[in-house]
Amino acid sequence: MSAEDLDLAITLAHEAGDILMTHWRARADLRITHKRAGDFVSKADMEAERHLRARLRAARPEDAWLGEETGAEAASGARRWIVDPLDGTTNFLRGIGHFAVSIALEEAGTLSVGVVHDPVRQETFSARLDDTARLNGVPIRPAETAALAPALFGTGIPFGTMAHIDDHAADIARLMPQCAGVRRMGAAALDLAYVAAGRLDGFWERRLQPWDIAAGLVILRQSGAQVEGWSAAERPEESGSVITAAPQLFGAFAGIIRNA
Repeated sequence: MSAEDLDLAITLAHEAGDILMTHWRARADLRITHKRAGDFVSKADMEAERHLRARLRAARPEDAWLGEETGAEAASGARRWIVDPLDGTTNFLRGIGHFAVSIALEEAGTLSVGVVHDPVRQETFSARLDDTARLNGVPIRPAETAALAPALFGTGIPFGTMAHIDDHAADIARLMPQCAGVRRMGAAALDLAYVAAGRLDGFWERRLQPWDIAAGLVILRQSGAQVEGWSAAERPEESGSVITAAPQLFGAFAGIIRNA
């Protein structure tokens, strides 16, 4: 059923993206809630998530749900949808056109479908198990960069009172002298998709939430990128920490990030 599930996720991601764009054009009037330092939720997030939840409940009534804004909802089956209706909320609220809808399906503990939709650029990254990752239907793959010196990496910098700010600063201090640059663009789902599409050579971040990375992990794996946690045995979908790059670059990159 994964092909039908992928088609459904793409359709719903576009619907949610249309909702976001309606609010984007009138964002000066949005009601905003401050969850913690650097973390916001708006009417746009909530309306998009309610739409996605209602549509998935109607289309897949036996499936469970995990959404960033509305939390978890159990169901009778072994399938769960993992949704971030607006990844990059701060960008959205500030008028920076870099945000996305992220939808993933997990079946019996395995991520099987992933969609990351950028409604500003009308770019939809998608993948399902046993098929290649795609951008607007066209197959994608990681960059062929094999050395650190010309490589461009992405990351997410902790904010507020997060405990691992110093660890991340140390990561950057080790990596920056050896590569072409590091970008912090503010939407982890898109960062992961950009590695899959070869726009970034690699990405790392600690302690992300399931809805931040679930869809991106499917897209990365099906593109051929190498994906690990802070050790080779760690699963990012369980730990929330992810290191990814093309296979030929991964060892050198991960060695620096892990401080090996």
